[in-house]
Amino acid sequence: MPSLKELRNRIASVKATQKITKAMQMVAAAKLRRAQEAAEAARPYSDRMSRVLANIASAAAGQPGAPALMTGTGNDEVHLLLVCTGERGLAGAFNSAIARLAREDAMRLKSLGKTVKIFTVGRKGYDILRRHFDDDIVEQMDLRHVKQVSFTEAKQVADRLLEMFEAGEFDVATLYYSHFRSVVSQIPTGQRIIPAELPKEDEALDLNGAIYEYEPDEEEILAELLPRNVSVQIFKALLENAASFYGAQMSAMDNATRNAGDMIDRLTLSYNRQRQAQITKELIEIISGAEAV
Repeated sequence: MPSLKELRNRIASVKATQKITKAMQMVAAAKLRRAQEAAEAARPYSDRMSRVLANIASAAAGQPGAPALMTGTGNDEVHLLLVCTGERGLAGAFNSAIARLAREDAMRLKSLGKTVKIFTVGRKGYDILRRHFDDDIVEQMDLRHVKQVSFTEAKQVADRLLEMFEAGEFDVATLYYSHFRSVVSQIPTGQRIIPAELPKEDEALDLNGAIYEYEPDEEEILAELLPRNVSVQIFKALLENAASFYGAQMSAMDNATRNAGDMIDRLTLSYNRQRQAQITKELIEIISGAEAV
């Protein structure tokens, strides 16, 4: 049984930890609002670009010279998994949930005889996936130096991705991130970005029966918009990840603060009982000594 001094030290240590987790919860809550607003603001632009691309693609369907970013390479053998996670931990299952989804898809593709390559954005995803797929990780980007995600970082990732695609290093690219729904709900998501995963016809932009002529022609517009769409989708994923991270961290630190409070209560109860037992023992010794005299 620990001594009274050890119990006091443990109580003081847990109280110090509780202060840290409470402070982290408040910081995450303060940053969550801005991150959530940025993620929600990016969604309409991303969705509308996909719908516009779908309409232009439907107009260009069947014509020769369609960009490979829309039609693909014609093969389905080499898959690149672009896994976006956080740079820090202490956020519950945020990082591990994204990595788990990518790992399951990688195992499924390998079981089908496909070649899998992994491109990680974020230190935590790299640390998790290299345990099982160290030989499959072909690229790793660290964003620890970035205080707030901007389109610049997304374009850097997209440019490298497009370079690899033009070099024929993969056929299909899938983006993995966490879609922010609420503070307690973040959904790991996989989205194909090369070739572009365009909305279905019933989800495409409604032109109300209008017929549009494009100038320059559809192929030139697609050649410009498709690479930009890759950057936009990656930027949206990074913003969704930022909001999801702070939401998950806020939840995790709130749970940690509550657990620390419960532990303090249990340790305090144990301390009081042991102290009471010690006082009772001393009283018994005093009374026994007095009676012996």
